Amino acid sequence: MQKHLFSKTLAQTACLLTVLLLLSACVGGLTAKHGPQQDTLYRITILHTNDHHGHFWNNRYGEYGMGARKTLVDRIRKEVTAEGGHVLLLDAGDINTGVPESDILDAEPDIMAMNRIGYDAMAAGNHEFDNHIAVLKKQMTWMLFPMLSANVYERSSGRRLMQPYKIFTFNGLRIAVVGFTTSDTYKQGNPDVVGFFRFEPVIKAAARLVPEIRQKSDILVALTHIGYYPLGIHGSNAPGSVSLARSVDGIDVIVDGHTHEQLDIPVKEGNALIVQAFEYGKYLGRMDLEYCNGKLTLKNYRLIPVNLKKKVEKNGKSVRNFIEEEIPADPELLAFLKTYKDSGHEKLGVVIGSSDGEFTGERNIVRSRKTNLVNLVSRAYIEQTGADLAVMNSGSIRDSLPAGDITYNDVLKAKPFGNSLCTVTLTGKDVWNYLQAAVNMQVDTGAFAQFVGVRLNLSGRRLVAVEVAGSPIEPEKQYKLVLESYMASGGDGYPKMVDHPGFVDTGYLDADVIRAYIEKYTPLKVADYAPAG
Repeated sequence: MQKHLFSKTLAQTACLLTVLLLLSACVGGLTAKHGPQQDTLYRITILHTNDHHGHFWNNRYGEYGMGARKTLVDRIRKEVTAEGGHVLLLDAGDINTGVPESDILDAEPDIMAMNRIGYDAMAAGNHEFDNHIAVLKKQMTWMLFPMLSANVYERSSGRRLMQPYKIFTFNGLRIAVVGFTTSDTYKQGNPDVVGFFRFEPVIKAAARLVPEIRQKSDILVALTHIGYYPLGIHGSNAPGSVSLARSVDGIDVIVDGHTHEQLDIPVKEGNALIVQAFEYGKYLGRMDLEYCNGKLTLKNYRLIPVNLKKKVEKNGKSVRNFIEEEIPADPELLAFLKTYKDSGHEKLGVVIGSSDGEFTGERNIVRSRKTNLVNLVSRAYIEQTGADLAVMNSGSIRDSLPAGDITYNDVLKAKPFGNSLCTVTLTGKDVWNYLQAAVNMQVDTGAFAQFVGVRLNLSGRRLVAVEVAGSPIEPEKQYKLVLESYMASGGDGYPKMVDHPGFVDTGYLDADVIRAYIEKYTPLKVADYAPAG
């Protein structure tokens, strides 16, 4: 009898499950079929950041920081929700590399803060490939949101490394967010890591995938780390967001990163709107959209400064005032992040020397001309290795060294990538060929070449004459070139040197060599390192 009742109960349960599954399938089918309701106005707000680079804490002037960002995001969410709208919070990639307290912890404070702020998705940037693949996979397990990229494949398996896209549904309205990573990552990422992956050209991947996603969505957002290049002129770089919008139909919005561009208003290219919010969380981009009966309308857009300040003169002194009303940091998130900040400060805040002025490493300057910081770093490299000349890609410099006290933390901010110094002994002829390749690197990009210990005479971008140590280069004479491991491995498109018979990886880390040099020659005088020629 008990067996009979048990069998009957199983049968009833199975029947009930079957009915529930059928109902679920019907509901899913109706939602997918009908999508958004006719004559219904949907309000969507896209919030976005990009190129965070470890800046979880505010800078020395109290600007930006993830604590204040959370307060701002929470305010906007509350406002939009109260009006019946919906919010998507997106990041266009490069969470890694730039602030030592973050770097030594594999961006753990930044990712945990993004979880608490409530990010919905993030694109994979090229700097997500700075570390060993185990670090990237660990970071992805920490995230409560997907890291998206539709064009990165594991060479060993042929499978995508990451989820290509995600569809968010708000009362039937389907918003697809698809991620793309610049194919330049193969030359901009860590050469010891990127070789394990294939970076499909973005336009090729998008042309294949966007029509498929378009069938499943009402609004399509491309979350890209590919770069904004005005008029689509990208030079030696891979095509960016303008080229993507021109080449692939069906994209409504491109939330971009990579070029650290401050686009105060969206750029309309074809049917797509392109936005980018500068860098480091200095701004939160806010895009207010309305959707009704298949039509998408931009209602409002602005970059909201996160506690940014401007210099003003007051009583004969220069002071910094907030551009807009101060945004208080979320107290819980601030307390959470302070544990990371304090731990890092203790380890990295040791004073190692001083200078009588600033050593310039500002991105917009160092990527177009030589600076005193380039001379300082290169001289340290040459002295450590006994090299005759140094060549450096300007993208390896990420910050200036301040006037006054210099800490190890300052050095790591300026040179955050942890490269080892490499030397290669070349004939004069080979040096000439290497320098010619370096001279051809694009201005205003990270590949832009910096030279120390050598004088170049150019006709356009063609070498006419080369001097090393004040003497014309001799074709058969041996010269020692020092460069960082990133460049030696072919990073930024430089000639690969690691297979050359005269190549040596010294094992000296860049920041440690610079630290030792500063300690030896402190106090530094900026006039001794001024660019000449």
